[in-house]
Amino acid sequence: MEWFSDLDGFSQFFWVIALIGSLIFVFVIITTFLGMDGGDDFDGVDSEMDADAGIGFQFITFKNLVGFFTIFGWIGIACINSGLSKPLSVIIALVCGILMMTIMAAMFYGMRKLSDSGTLNYKNAIGAIGEVYLTIGGNRSKMGKVSVRVQGTLRELEALSDALSELKSGTIIQVVDVTSNGILIVEQTKKPIEPIKTETYELPSNTE
Repeated sequence: MEWFSDLDGFSQFFWVIALIGSLIFVFVIITTFLGMDGGDDFDGVDSEMDADAGIGFQFITFKNLVGFFTIFGWIGIACINSGLSKPLSVIIALVCGILMMTIMAAMFYGMRKLSDSGTLNYKNAIGAIGEVYLTIGGNRSKMGKVSVRVQGTLRELEALSDALSELKSGTIIQVVDVTSNGILIVEQTKKPIEPIKTETYELPSNTE
């Protein structure tokens, strides 16, 4: 650590921020992309900070602040080594740190949107036509399963019915409601009539 003690206080300030920020930054990125428990803990910190700040797009979060201080420290060191003045070094480091926060906010926002788009919303099944896969008891006496297309994907979901008689396997159903715990409420219906496809033929033109 002799090299560190030879530095002036201004340079030591940037080196401390850069080293500590880099260690935390690497750990946060690894745990986030691997989906480890550590990443979940930081997500909890991020949520609390967002609630306090009230800022949309999650700009001020723990992860983004780590990114800010990491870039702030290393850019500051680079500016000092380039012979720039102290005020200019601080200004450049601040601008680069804020730019890093913006990039990270956009990156995590995009990742969150991709994750949310794959989450099943059972309410989207209301009105869908499907077929009973496992027999459903009448008057909600026995839970069964139905095959129904939700969010563009054919899924097998648990279902109940208010019908007086059971709905046997193969019965065409329509989803009329969804319980708070994600169980579909279905009723018997008819398979929608698909329009008849007609083919047209062109008569060959008369050739002389």
